[in-house]
Amino acid sequence: MKKTERPPRRRDPVDGVLLLDKPQGISSNAALQRARNALGAAKAGHTGTLDPMATGLLPLAFGESTKFSQTLLDADKGYEATVLLGITTTTGDAEGEVLERKPAAFTAEEIRAAALAFVGEVEQLPPMYSALKHAGKPLYAYAREGVDIERKRRRVTIYALDCEPTGPDSFVMRVRCSKGTYIRTLAEDIGHRLGCGAHLTALRRTQIGPFAIDAAVPLDTVAAVSIDEARALLAPVDCLIGSLPVLGLDEMQARQLCHGQTVALACVAAGSYRLYQADRFLGLGRVDDASVLSSQRLVVTH
Repeated sequence: MKKTERPPRRRDPVDGVLLLDKPQGISSNAALQRARNALGAAKAGHTGTLDPMATGLLPLAFGESTKFSQTLLDADKGYEATVLLGITTTTGDAEGEVLERKPAAFTAEEIRAAALAFVGEVEQLPPMYSALKHAGKPLYAYAREGVDIERKRRRVTIYALDCEPTGPDSFVMRVRCSKGTYIRTLAEDIGHRLGCGAHLTALRRTQIGPFAIDAAVPLDTVAAVSIDEARALLAPVDCLIGSLPVLGLDEMQARQLCHGQTVALACVAAGSYRLYQADRFLGLGRVDDASVLSSQRLVVTH
C-alpha cells in the first residue's frame, strides 16, 4: 500500500515574539523548529541558544520581530543552576565524562564566601564545549575531535550571585549576569576556588532583559493547541524594544520615513526611538543632534 503523504504545512508571514519555556534534552534550534511548525510561520529565529541540558526562557522571534532580536542577544540574563562539588567533567556539566574526583565537604559559609569572590567584573575562559566559532567551526566540534583550541579570556559581569547550599558538596545558585557569561565556567571556577572542582547538574534560564520565565509557555503547550491558538500566544513585535521611548509621527512623516527619507523634527532629543503612526508600529529610528530622524529598522506591514 502506498503511504499517504501529509499535506504541506502552512507557512504564513507571522509576526511576533513567543516566550518559550524550553524543555530539557533538545537543542534550541529543535525547539525553534517545533514552535515554528506549530505556528505555521515562514520566518523565525531565536535570541540566544540554550544547551540541550538546559531549560527555561528562550524567546523566539517570528517574521518582522527578527529585525529586533539583537536587543535580547545583548541583554543581561538570569539563571538558576545546581552545582555538584568534588567532580570535574569534560563539558563542565553532567553530560560530560568524569575527569577527576576529590573530597568535598564544606559549610554553607565557605560555599557562599567562595562564590562571593566572583561578584562584579570577572574574566572567564570560554569552554571548549561551546558554540563559539574558530575558523568558522564551533568549538564543541573541535572538542569532540579531541582538539583543544587556544581561547582568549572574556570580561563579563556578575551582578548578583546568591547561593543556597543543599548539602556539604552541592548548592543552588541564582545568577544575574551580563551577556556572554558561561554559567558552567562560573560553577567550575567556584569549585576551583574551593580546591575540589565542580560541575553543573542542572541549568535553567529565568530572565532575559525585561522578560521573565513566569511569562513563558511550555513547548508541549504550543505544540498541542491549534495554529490560531498558538499564534494568539505571541507578544507584539515592539515588545523587543519596549525600553526605548516612543516617538509619534503624523501620516506625512510616516510616509517620508517609509520611503527612505529623513524627517526634520522640532526639538526632539537625540537618541533611538520606537516609532508609531497613530497605533501602528513602524519600527526603530534615530534622531541626531539636529533633531533629524532617520530610520534604522522598519517593519513591513503584510
